[in-house]
Parts: sequence; structure tokens; C-alpha cells
Amino acid sequence: MTTVVGRTVALIGPGRAGRAVVGALGRSGHRLAATVGRGDPLTAVARAEIVVIATPDRAVAGVAHSLVEHAGPASLVVHLSGSSGLEALDALREGRPDVRLGALHPLQSLTGGPDDVDRLTGSWFAVAGPPAVADLARACGGHPFTVTDRALYHAAACVASNHLVALLGQVERLAGAVGVPAEAFWPLVAGSFANVQAVGARPALTGPVARGDVATVARHLHALPIDEIAPYRALAREALRLTGRADAELEELLS
Repeated sequence: MTTVVGRTVALIGPGRAGRAVVGALGRSGHRLAATVGRGDPLTAVARAEIVVIATPDRAVAGVAHSLVEHAGPASLVVHLSGSSGLEALDALREGRPDVRLGALHPLQSLTGGPDDVDRLTGSWFAVAGPPAVADLARACGGHPFTVTDRALYHAAACVASNHLVALLGQVERLAGAVGVPAEAFWPLVAGSFANVQAVGARPALTGPVARGDVATVARHLHALPIDEIAPYRALAREALRLTGRADAELEELLS
């Protein structure tokens, strides 16, 4: 195993993910040597042994191009993008063969709050590059893993986080429409999630679609506001798909 503990780190892009990862690395003995924000010169990164690029995905390749001139000799440069692999750092690969390259994506939802560093403990990190990148994930308290299709992996991450939040937004709207506090539904959400963790998605599925209760689903569709019907139908179709059961009546109702 390649040790990376106690090295100097430069952060480019001090947003949520960058601050959380650098904070976690600080707990494991690394030292922050420089923080580079938008418009700041990159000259300060030359003294860092590890450079963390935490910019928006679309900016990673441009930063890599700029680092050809500024990265320190034999440094390790990693980006935190979930959707891109090592190809985002091609400019460095071509212009600085002495620099090691990596991708380190924390599979976690971060808020920018003080507990973000703690959230990384026990989280999983999609890694690419030399063993030192996996060591960085472990230094953050996480579990490194590799993926063969970065775009498909990132799509799964978006479903797990962004789409889930959008779905809970619908819960808030429907709860508000009948005067029920959204907080009343959170134990149900937590219980459903715990069941999926315990037994998997298909066995954890309950409700009218799982039971084949066409009449109840029809009542739901009749009661829903017009602009809430499409997402309900889409997710009900996915629930039916999850059952693995053919149900012509439900399929017609949800089409």
C-alpha cells in the first residue's frame, strides 16, 4: 500500500465536496498548503504534493490544462468529479508525464455544513488511478471502489440522491395539500429505506401496486392534482416493474 498520510494538499475549488474531502484528509494528518478559488492564481499549488480539483465537472479539463505549468514535480493530482474519469486530466497526462493522475468521487450528499466531514466516514468513493488514490479514500474514512462505466455510475448516483430528493419534494407538496406536516412522512421514508437495506428493493416493496389493487391506484389518480399525476404514474410503473409481475389492468391504468 502506498502511504499518503502527512502530505501537503492544495485545493482548487473550495466548494462543498472540496472542503469536505480536504477536511477529512486534515483529520488523517495531511496539511492544507493552499486553497485556490475562482480567479486566484495557481502558482501556490506548486508546493503541494497532492492537488485536489474540486471545481464543477465542466471546468476540470481546463484546470488540468493550467496545471501543466503549475503542478509540483511528481505530485498526485485528483479530481472529485463523478461523471468523468481520468480522461478529464488528459492535458496533464500529455504535458506532465511526471505527475500522477486520479479520480476520487465521494458517493455522498453534502450540504456545506459542519458535519460534511463526518458524513464521509463510512461513505464509498469511486476511484481511478494509482493505489495512492484509494489510499486517499481510506484516509477520508471511506471505502474505495472502481467502476467500468463512469457515466452510468454517475446516473445511478443522481437517481439515488437528486431523484430521491425530487420525489420527497412531491411528498411535501401532497402533504401540504391535505394539511399534514411533511415530518409525519419521514419515519415512513426512513422505514422503507431501512427495509431496502435489510432485504433489497423487491422484497421491501409494499402498497397498492405490489398488491395489484387497481381500484386504490385509480382513486389516487382521481385525487391527485393534474400536475402531480405524471410523476405518480411514472413511479407506479416502476413499482410494477419491480414486482416482476404482468398486470394488464394496472399497465393500462398507468399508461
